[in-house]
Amino acid sequence: MRKALFSSPIKTNLNSKLYPRRSNVSTWSPLATAFNSRPGRKLNLNLTKDGTGLFGIPQLQSHEGFYLLKENAIAKANELVEESCNPNRNRKMVSIFDELSDSLCRVADLAEFIRIAHPRGTFSHAAEDACITISGVVEMLNTNKELYQALRQVVEGGDKMATTEIDEHVARLFMFDFELCGIHLPEQQRQEVVGLNDYILQLGQRFMSGAVSPRAIPSDLVPRNIRGLFTMEGDKVLVNGLYADSPDEVAREAAYKIYLYPDQHQNHLLTEMLQSRHKLASICDFPTFAHRALKSSIVEEPEVVAEFLDTLTEQLRPRAEEDFENMRKMKQQTNPQAGPLAAWDIPYLTNQAKRQWLKANSSEFSPYFSLGGCMEGLNSLFQQLYGITLHSDETEHGELWSPDVYKVAVIHETEGLLGHIYCDFYERSNKPNQDCHFTIQGGRRLPDGSYQNPIVVLMLNLPTPRWSGPSLLTPAMVDNLFHEMGHAMHSMLARTEYQH
Repeated sequence: MRKALFSSPIKTNLNSKLYPRRSNVSTWSPLATAFNSRPGRKLNLNLTKDGTGLFGIPQLQSHEGFYLLKENAIAKANELVEESCNPNRNRKMVSIFDELSDSLCRVADLAEFIRIAHPRGTFSHAAEDACITISGVVEMLNTNKELYQALRQVVEGGDKMATTEIDEHVARLFMFDFELCGIHLPEQQRQEVVGLNDYILQLGQRFMSGAVSPRAIPSDLVPRNIRGLFTMEGDKVLVNGLYADSPDEVAREAAYKIYLYPDQHQNHLLTEMLQSRHKLASICDFPTFAHRALKSSIVEEPEVVAEFLDTLTEQLRPRAEEDFENMRKMKQQTNPQAGPLAAWDIPYLTNQAKRQWLKANSSEFSPYFSLGGCMEGLNSLFQQLYGITLHSDETEHGELWSPDVYKVAVIHETEGLLGHIYCDFYERSNKPNQDCHFTIQGGRRLPDGSYQNPIVVLMLNLPTPRWSGPSLLTPAMVDNLFHEMGHAMHSMLARTEYQH
């Protein structure tokens, strides 16, 4: 008999406090048990050993390690560029290029994640500096004429080493990256492209940081009867989201208008970024930045995207209008004096409509979806589909950026360890409010025939477990968890020859 994907629901007592059923405690697997409790803070009990650094990288015991990683990556890149341009090289060109790409990406991808996720400013600032520096190196390489000519000769005339179809395809992808950055342009314009790419990167980082920052306004501008719903800081009210689940319409309206109020600095950053993107596209002989971004994608041109969106809009319009009419009626039933349907009503009324149609509140499903139960369900699926099991791994002191992170080993029944997934699942102060997947290290075949296993991070914002029971997920949270785990398994199972 196949195992059930989810265990029995976790019961609640009359006070609605959540307690696991005692008869079910013993049925949890080690994986489910690990995820149904909060990870313990890792103590360094070996006083003669300093522990490791972030992701097991010794240099990252301190934020200063980013300087070493950055400098080592640049030195390695210079060696590989020299090897690529050497007519007496003894490796396939695509292998050299992929090692070059990997040596830079392992620093840039790691730094980008730490910049976003690390709670300590010293680490996030050092990571940001490393990220910007490596990105600048990449843009300079993408406009390196000698490097381009060496690759072009191989793509157009063949390599002096035997190659496969995969080798040739990846080499063409590297060529495309060059051409996207205007390698064919005169020197002055190529340098302008490098500067614009670096400027656009910095603008984007600053804009995204500002987009998720709380908004602060004087408390006397907020109606007294709803001030208590928001965080207070001195004489300021802090609004850090849209409060879309609040039943108080005034609170939703206030949060919406405050959080999304036009910000002059953000507007300046966005305008600068859009203008710089257009300038970059124009220099590289593209009509718009959209044409440049979509080049060599499935859709190829922005006109195809627009046609798809227009078609989708027309087909969904009748259903959307019906939904809006239902929500308008719901609002009138709640308050006959209420005004027309507003933007801040939509998320709240959508959830209310689902509750009415399903004859249940989404929270009523939560006892069936403990985090550990969901992880065990995924584990069962992966075992049956791919012959893969998930194991909760111990971490070393200094390996994690937050004590609330789990480390999962992905193990295949015949091939062994495929890679690691770090699960940063719980909400915490100043953590980005976004669910996403980060690649820390890509998978690739190494020169000695071994395989560089992938390392990824999944970031969610789930409720933290309480003393009385595990973290219980709503259906939407379960959907996000499964979606992001799909990205992670793609990274684990791809086993590509090259990381590019």
